[in-house]
Amino acid sequence: MSLQWTAVATFLYVEVFFVLLLCIPFISPKRWNKIFKSRIVQTIALYGNTYFMVAMAILVFLLIDAFREVRKYSVTEKVDLTNNPTAIEHIHMKLFRAQRNEYIAGFALLLCLLLRRLTTLLSQQATLMASNEAFKKQAESASNAAKKYMEDNELLQEKLRDAGIEVPEAGKKGPGVQEENKNLKEEVKTLKEELDTTKKALQKSDSDVRAMKKQAENLTVEYDRLLEEHSKLLASSDKKSD
Repeated sequence: MSLQWTAVATFLYVEVFFVLLLCIPFISPKRWNKIFKSRIVQTIALYGNTYFMVAMAILVFLLIDAFREVRKYSVTEKVDLTNNPTAIEHIHMKLFRAQRNEYIAGFALLLCLLLRRLTTLLSQQATLMASNEAFKKQAESASNAAKKYMEDNELLQEKLRDAGIEVPEAGKKGPGVQEENKNLKEEVKTLKEELDTTKKALQKSDSDVRAMKKQAENLTVEYDRLLEEHSKLLASSDKKSD
């Protein structure tokens, strides 16, 4: 096996180890999330996306090269090699190596994607578990607070009863509330009627003011006309007396 394929095979074995490690059931997602958020892992993950893309590109290139080698040595049936049996064994050996390299590159590429997906899912699961616990604690605290308030309310009612003050029971609907709502509805209805009446009266008074204003204007015009005629009559009477 050449150096490059030895490196790919080693990379594949490392990937298999990490996949099996991530699938261990007794290690919780919270523990994995703490490991992922550690300083060493964060330093590695700082350039992790670049490393991942480079590894993917190398594996894709090697997979294409292995596929090309498989097609290259899959021609034993088309070529007559009966006179040279050692050539057949050589081609079969090359074909076997090419197929082996193809499987190594393919599985390494697949496990690389699987590792990335597993780490993402574990981090998301740890976040969801933390949120679930926070919501659960919040609900428990709210339930305890409500229970405490109910107990305090019961104690207060007992003290009021002991003091001779009548306290309505919690389960019963007081008639005073319904009566108050009914009175409020009637009051609103009355106020609406009064508002409508006031609007109509305002409109009527507005029209009356406009009519009086128009009448005053007409009277002013008539007064001016009469004053002018009176002035003319005075002027004519002065001329006759002269």
